[in-house]
Amino acid sequence: MIHQICICGAGTMGMGIAQSSAQAGIYTILYELNSAILEKAKIMFEESLQKLVEKNKMNAEEKGKILQRILFTNDIHHCLADVIIEAVIEKPEIKIALFNQLMDINDSETVFATNTSSLSVTKMAEGLRHPQRVIGLHFFNPAPIMKLVEVVNTKYTSSETTKLILGLARQMGKTPVLSKDAPGFIVNRVARPFYIESLRLLEENVADLEAIDSLMEATGFKMGPFKLMDLIGNDINYAVSCSVYDQLGKPERLKPSWIQKEKVEKGELGKKSGKGYYNYKVMDC
Repeated sequence: MIHQICICGAGTMGMGIAQSSAQAGIYTILYELNSAILEKAKIMFEESLQKLVEKNKMNAEEKGKILQRILFTNDIHHCLADVIIEAVIEKPEIKIALFNQLMDINDSETVFATNTSSLSVTKMAEGLRHPQRVIGLHFFNPAPIMKLVEVVNTKYTSSETTKLILGLARQMGKTPVLSKDAPGFIVNRVARPFYIESLRLLEENVADLEAIDSLMEATGFKMGPFKLMDLIGNDINYAVSCSVYDQLGKPERLKPSWIQKEKVEKGELGKKSGKGYYNYKVMDC
């Protein structure tokens, strides 16, 4: 049983993981160096819980107890926990530097989990002093709602670390799926053709994006590919496409689309920026 976890990075995913943890009864530390982002996370966290109260999915007393179980901080010395989950920018050198810094101040049993969606967990572990305590724990957006998490082992990960993280996922009400470290793991590897072929159809003017989304939803998909890319974030989705493409030796069938690259360059990232393939109200960002 895990009693305390720390999430590093208070963006959409980090905040969502923190909410999942606190709602599961775990004392949660949410660390973010940028004070403005941390303050925004506090507001979003409270608003998210209030919506659950308004929908009668929890009462005001439960909301109060959850708020008492989370610490928002920009002091790295507060990052002491049984498990530390990083959800920072997708740059391995930044993740490695952060974990090494945290290994200096934490207990020798602390486990370090990366929420990366596409980077090699093995290469990350090789840059750390205690690779046996490093593992992938990949949540999906929105983290408080999505049940699936990928637990990604490397050749260095100890069986104790794997067992602990599988237990944590279940403690948080998630359904863990164990995967070996591989480009895109399971979900993002399978999902690449879904996004890339949809973008190919748009590139070739076979159909417009609204038609593609509508047709996919009519066949049973909860969201069409363009709506889903906007929800995930076009920057994140494009970065994953590039990472999987590079790691697999640049197969033509997985070549990232110039359309998505252009969206990222324009800052049209989806719901979080107010504009992506669709337009969104500011309150939805």
